[in-house]
Amino acid sequence: MSAFRRIRRTMTPKETYDKVFIEAFDLDSSQLDDALAYGTVDAWDSVGQMNLIADIEDAFGIMMSPDDFIDFNSYSGGMDLLAQKYGVVF
Repeated sequence: MSAFRRIRRTMTPKETYDKVFIEAFDLDSSQLDDALAYGTVDAWDSVGQMNLIADIEDAFGIMMSPDDFIDFNSYSGGMDLLAQKYGVVF
């Protein structure tokens, strides 16, 4: 069982989502807002995007479609995508 799946059992979906972003991009929780998007932090480049998607899939036990990799381009947009397409309730 992955570290993210173990964490998920004791955290809310929003806390899990935030933790994935914080760990993937070495962020402070104050940076998690609507302005956070692909390219706004150095670590969120193409490689960072693939790592983020893998961590999101692992944390929420889902398998995202390749089209969703592209659409997952912001912090708030990612929550919307997970809620609408994968039933995650934030």
